[in-house]
Amino acid sequence: MNRLVLILLLTVSLFLVACAPTQKDSAVGTNTDDLTRTEIQGEVTLKVTPLNLDNPGDTLKFEVILDTHTVELDMDLATLATLTTDTGLTLQPTLWDAPKGGHHAEGTLAFPATLDGKSILDGVKQLTLTISDVDNATSTFTWDLGTK
Repeated sequence: MNRLVLILLLTVSLFLVACAPTQKDSAVGTNTDDLTRTEIQGEVTLKVTPLNLDNPGDTLKFEVILDTHTVELDMDLATLATLTTDTGLTLQPTLWDAPKGGHHAEGTLAFPATLDGKSILDGVKQLTLTISDVDNATSTFTWDLGTK
């Protein structure tokens, strides 16, 4: 009987560790905690962190983590996401690099950082990332940037 309880406890422990959300280490000296936005839509938890708002280069990148225990995460966020600015720009992603399937997905969602040779962040005070159709819901993540 004690052996059965021990095996059961070990199995439950392994399951909980395997299903725990992943977390990437942030760059040394960079605090992304205040930039991370989390939302629960249905059975899916979405966690989004901008990676390079201060220095976007060619693309503006967001780390997106999706976690669930019930929904198959086989969607392509490159077709489900938009990035809008308070200056009226709306952009489609150029990349979603997470593997499809499973109950945990983590990847980079990237958008063009320039439009017609001009930074999309010029004069922007607020940036909004919208992700549609994740467990039949829409998630909206907003960052107040001040004046860029």
